[in-house]
Amino acid sequence: MKTVQSMLAEAEAAVPRISPDEAKGLVGRADVLFLDVREPAEVATSGKVPGALAIPRGLVEFRADPASPLHDAAFDRAKTVVAYCASGGRSALVLKTLKEMGYENVRNLGGFKGWLDAGGEVEKG
Repeated sequence: MKTVQSMLAEAEAAVPRISPDEAKGLVGRADVLFLDVREPAEVATSGKVPGALAIPRGLVEFRADPASPLHDAAFDRAKTVVAYCASGGRSALVLKTLKEMGYENVRNLGGFKGWLDAGGEVEKG
């Protein structure tokens, strides 16, 4: 039986972290997809990384799968996917799943607060 803690530990082990300073250098690049997996109300309240695709955690798999009728063309397995949430847990779980779906270049930015604390730019949600 798995617990949330064991699932998070597996995800953290499978997905590399990226620092806010490293991530700043990737904003705006065509070969990078920033993914905000927080709920819409969270994004509306605090904003997001400029250019980030905001998709709640529960919908990511449907948007990422090219065979899904809900597929979003922004998802491309050739891109590096940098995801974040409020604290880093949801993004780690999503990225582990994306990795299992064939997205090899994934990075966990962790929590949005870390982005803000590092002076990262913010776009209205």
